[in-house]
Amino acid sequence: MHPLLEKAQKIKQQLNWSLIFGVSFFLIVVIGLIQITAGVSHWLVENKDAQIKHLTVQGHPKYTDETAIIKAIKRADLSSFFELDVKHVQQLVQDLPWVATVSVRKQWPDTLQVYVVEHDAVAHWNSDLLLNQKGEAFQASSDKLNVDLPQLFGPEGSEQEAWLAFKQFDEMLKVNALTLNSLALSERFSWQLWLDNGVRLNLGRKDKAKRVQRFIDVYPRMEHPENAQIDTIDLRYDTGLAVSFKPMQEEQLQNKSKA
Repeated sequence: MHPLLEKAQKIKQQLNWSLIFGVSFFLIVVIGLIQITAGVSHWLVENKDAQIKHLTVQGHPKYTDETAIIKAIKRADLSSFFELDVKHVQQLVQDLPWVATVSVRKQWPDTLQVYVVEHDAVAHWNSDLLLNQKGEAFQASSDKLNVDLPQLFGPEGSEQEAWLAFKQFDEMLKVNALTLNSLALSERFSWQLWLDNGVRLNLGRKDKAKRVQRFIDVYPRMEHPENAQIDTIDLRYDTGLAVSFKPMQEEQLQNKSKA
């Protein structure tokens, strides 16, 4: 046989084997996928009626009863494990007063896990709301709180600014062993502070931190009339301040005489 013909025949044989191998592998893959798909479909049909039978609440909520969380979850349709909308469950739980964030996860075959994080209240806001550490307002009953929180007041939308200012001023006032009890921001963004000793600071609208510092520098040297105490300190001046006094209460006078 001519060498060229012999070489061509060998190449043809190799090509045929490659083609046969490739087609065979493709058919095996297709058959495997069909079997897997059929198996999954059969499994889904068999388990289409799987229900949520167990609820697990995690996160150790302090102010929200577990029974209230479970009651909120049961407002969702728990009849189908696969069709349950976890986002809907998440929203139902997050609508509870003290709940800040919620994570919901389905665990096969019949369990729903709910992780709850509550707000950490740091202040009252406009008497009827609370503020969390981020300066976000939320509606919840303060009856469950076991500590007295500072009172903050201000226009809607100024929550974060008021809370940041409160923390700044309270830290500054600690130099004179004073504590900030309350803060108010008017509609015209004028600031007022109330200290734990009953003194009110009127800061005005600008340079509020510098004016608090002026009070801190002057306060230890302030003198006041006999049987009187400082009522208000007006710091709305480029330099200096104005002080008004009020009579001491009877209880304060008695304590003073005993001392």
